[in-house]
Amino acid sequence: MKSRAFQQVIKRTFDLIASLVGLILLAIPFALIALAIKLDSKGPVFFRQERVGKDGRIFKPWKFRTMVVGAVEQGLGYNVAKDDLRITGVGRFLREWGLDELPQLINVLRGEMSPVSLRPTLKYQVDHYDDSQRRRLLVKPGIAGWALIHGRNLPSWKERIKYGVLVCRASDNLA
Repeated sequence: MKSRAFQQVIKRTFDLIASLVGLILLAIPFALIALAIKLDSKGPVFFRQERVGKDGRIFKPWKFRTMVVGAVEQGLGYNVAKDDLRITGVGRFLREWGLDELPQLINVLRGEMSPVSLRPTLKYQVDHYDDSQRRRLLVKPGIAGWALIHGRNLPSWKERIKYGVLVCRASDNLA
């Protein structure tokens, strides 16, 4: 048991240091991205939407806004197509390079996320989880995760859930 607690302290220390260093190093690029977003489209620089984290806790990740304001109420709603017209010009670039996700280092610093883990999900998705899928809520969500390695948004939602459950099972075996 002490070993598990020690591992958690080491992991949290790593997360704190990584997020703090990352935020410091990215301060100037973040300012340039914020300026590009403001010049490209109307609305806030950041997009914040409730997500479900570890143990079912609700939190709001920080992300650079890549879509028009009110995008969820338009087109495909929560779903996004590759050539989605709701994605702004700057947003397309940010999404392609994964730069829209980097402000989530703030959430890592706050202890709501980890740099690498399962991606956070929306409440309506969690409401449809079965018992096996709920295992995703046993770990902190991450900025980058297993589904990202397997094609970012190319895998279906069902496949992404499956990857997440596999990761949870693997972490259970390591504990």
